[in-house]
Amino acid sequence: MLRMAAPLTVVMAAFALFAAVFLLMALVAVRRRRVIGTAMALLLGLLCLTLAALAGSVSLATLGYRALTREVVAATISTRVTGPQQFTATFTFADGRRRTFELTGDAIYVDALVVKWHSWANILGLHTAYQLDRVGGRYDRLEDEQTRPRRIYPLSAPNPVDMFQLARFLARFGPVVDAEYGSATFVSARQPAELELRVSTSGLLFRRREAAGGSR
Repeated sequence: MLRMAAPLTVVMAAFALFAAVFLLMALVAVRRRRVIGTAMALLLGLLCLTLAALAGSVSLATLGYRALTREVVAATISTRVTGPQQFTATFTFADGRRRTFELTGDAIYVDALVVKWHSWANILGLHTAYQLDRVGGRYDRLEDEQTRPRRIYPLSAPNPVDMFQLARFLARFGPVVDAEYGSATFVSARQPAELELRVSTSGLLFRRREAAGGSR
């Protein structure tokens, strides 16, 4: 994420510097009683300040998101059956963190948020990015989904700026966001398993570690 946010930090700093210069010019123009010069410098200063704030918001929103340019392993998962329609899932994330979840159901279910930017935005370091969102259990029978207990846990830390909301806001000003969508996958947890949770530009998928076959 540092690679992703670094160009935006430079852009934010540059616009902030320009804003300071223009605001200083406006102050000088006021002292010299130049109305038009004051207005122009003030407007340019406020514009640069707005652009700096926008770059800062995008940079902050990408925290917790990981750049996605190919199929990558987001986490390795070990499942263990603990009872009828009950199991644990131990996640080892790409950054080394480990968490264990007590889940109910016949399958493990994971979803994620994906934001894909237009190619020109790649110049600023904005590439297709993902953030794991939730993990839960999934029942095979619809009746069980409606009546049996459910357990769902967050997989990402809280972020002060919501990437999805920011992407929708930026879409109003032109072709910035190519696509923003949710993706989910699940695989049976009836037997102990060692899994890889992978993310590609087309979405999430599970692969069993002992045999690199596809999954549902």
